[in-house]
Amino acid sequence: MTPADLSRCVVSAVRCAVEDGELGGIVPARVVVERTRPGGVGEYATPVAFQIAKGAGRRPAEVAEVLARRLGAVAGIERVDVTGAGFLNFSLSPVSAAELVRDLRRPVVIEAPEAACREPRERLVRAAVARIEAAQGVGPGPELVVAPLARRDGDVLARYGADAVAWAVLTTPARETPAFSDALLVQGEGNELFRVRYAHARAHVLVRNAEQLGFGPEPGDVDAPALLRALADHPLVLEAAAHHRAPERLARHLVELADALLDFQYRVLPKGDEKPSAAHRARLALAEAAGTVLAGGLALLGIDAPTRL
Repeated sequence: MTPADLSRCVVSAVRCAVEDGELGGIVPARVVVERTRPGGVGEYATPVAFQIAKGAGRRPAEVAEVLARRLGAVAGIERVDVTGAGFLNFSLSPVSAAELVRDLRRPVVIEAPEAACREPRERLVRAAVARIEAAQGVGPGPELVVAPLARRDGDVLARYGADAVAWAVLTTPARETPAFSDALLVQGEGNELFRVRYAHARAHVLVRNAEQLGFGPEPGDVDAPALLRALADHPLVLEAAAHHRAPERLARHLVELADALLDFQYRVLPKGDEKPSAAHRARLALAEAAGTVLAGGLALLGIDAPTRL
C-alpha cells in the first residue's frame, strides 16, 4: 500500500462505518494523511476523527477507535494506533521500489485556467492553487487571502524573471510577504529553484547517457531510502497542498526530492569497465521517475522545467 492509497482507505473505512450504522454523520469526500511528526507514533497520521466527530455525535477518540478496528484489518497496513484526543497513526507494509516507480513514472498533470487578478502575486498563487486542485480532482476551495508584493520591491518581474519570481512567491505562505534578492539569480547550490531544475535536468542526462551505453530504465528493487521516501510522499504532499491551498508545501517537497536525487545520481550508471546490470536499470528507472515528478511539480507551480542546464 502506498501513502496515497491510505487516504482512500480511510475514506472507505468511514463510509463503511456510516453505512453499517456504527458511526453517523457525513462521509468526507477526501481525507488528508500526512507524515507523522518527529517523535510521533507510526509513519503517517490523520485527524479525520475530529473532522467527523461532531456529525457522529461521538468523541473523536471513540470515532478513532471505530476506524482503527476497521483499518487494522486492511492489507498493507501493519498497525494502527490512536493517540492524543483521537489522532489515527499508521505503520504501513513496505512498498517495493519497482511498484513505486511504476506508479510515478507517468503522473498526470491537469492544467487549470490562469486566475484573472491584477496583482501579480495574487495571480501566481491563485493559478498554482487552481492547478493543484484540478490535478487532485477537487473544486475551488474558500477564498484565498494573498498579501501583495511590497512596493519597495519595484518591478521584480523585470529584474528576476518570471520563474524566479514565481518560486519566491510560491515558497512563501499566502498571508506572508515574499522576499527577493539576487540569490534568486545564482546558478548554484544555494538557490533552491536551481537545485530542483538541475536535478530534473540530471535525470534526463542519466537517461541519455544510459542510452549511449545500450540500456534503458526498468523498475526493480533499489536501496535508496531517502529518494524512495520522498517519492512515496509526493501524492500525499499534493493532497495536502490542495486541501490547505498551500503551494509552498509542494515547493518544499520538490526541494527535498531534488536533493535526494542529486545525492543518488552517482550510483545510477556503471563505472569504469562495469557492465550494465538489472541493478543499473532499476536505479535508472528510479531516477527517471524522480525527474518526471519534479517536472510535474514545477508545472503545477507554473515554472518551466528545462531538460538541459
